[in-house]
Amino acid sequence: MHETPEELKELQALLDASLARSTPHLRSIIRGESTLTAEQLTQVLTGMRTLALSTVTAKGEPRISGVDGHFLHGRWLFGTARDAAKARHLAARPAASAAYLLGEDLGVFTHGEVEILNPRDGEPAADWPDLLAYLQDHYGQDAFDWEKDVVYFRLRPRWMTVYAPDFGKLVS
Repeated sequence: MHETPEELKELQALLDASLARSTPHLRSIIRGESTLTAEQLTQVLTGMRTLALSTVTAKGEPRISGVDGHFLHGRWLFGTARDAAKARHLAARPAASAAYLLGEDLGVFTHGEVEILNPRDGEPAADWPDLLAYLQDHYGQDAFDWEKDVVYFRLRPRWMTVYAPDFGKLVS
């Protein structure tokens, strides 16, 4: 778990507000006993998780692909090759959606906008050195040319909800 108490508080507020403004249909599925608190979510989302990431082309056509997702500080972090289509889509149109699904046991759905953490030109995000250290620990320091080969994004959520009917099943 990498979240500070303040980040957990912000994440919980986001989860509560997102569910409150969701449709009656979604609220009939995701109720108090079938969701997770922010603290529980951060206990479950450790390490790398494969996300289904949705971007939009210049023509407004949706595209979905898989990315390695890392849930850090209450937000998804993911990377791709600098010349990948999704990197171009996100640079031009930063709105994105991500879903993490673990069978019928867990669904984490997020909509928001991305920020580029290590731009080719310009200053990296202030916390990029710490995030880079985390990523290099996970993948290995020599896995990529971290400045030339890959671009990393952080999905800043505007809406996020979690379906999890049995927290105990996720942590046992």
